[in-house]
Amino acid sequence: MFGNNKKTEPNNISNASNHQSSGGTNSLVSGTNVTGTIIATNDIRIDGSLEGELRCEGRVIIGKDGKIKGEIQCQNAVIEGQFEGNLTVKDTLQVKESARIMGDVNTGNLMVQSGAAFDVSCAMGGEKIKSINSETNETIALKKSNA
Repeated sequence: MFGNNKKTEPNNISNASNHQSSGGTNSLVSGTNVTGTIIATNDIRIDGSLEGELRCEGRVIIGKDGKIKGEIQCQNAVIEGQFEGNLTVKDTLQVKESARIMGDVNTGNLMVQSGAAFDVSCAMGGEKIKSINSETNETIALKKSNA
């Protein structure tokens, strides 16, 4: 007991980073505010606020109280809260009825529930979706040039 000279080494960050991820979901809880960049290899849920960049290899969930201003790059996303900025979703973006989104969106697939505020410039599946106003203006300009 007293004669034990064996030393225990403290855990260090380099050893901890060698472990494989558990596959869990990261979480930024309500009342937490982050400014900067978050890089996540697993899914992440945001119920607090983030101003900056979020890169996620999995799914991003912005809860009803969640707010992000900046840029998101992810595989899938479910938005119930607020987002403002550039959003790139490789697979599917689900916009829930409580969502408020402003900015530029690029996604493979899009599902928007009735009641959501979706004030964006959107490209889906590689094709740019034009607003009704820009199509109308192009049609008017074309008619004037042909007259």
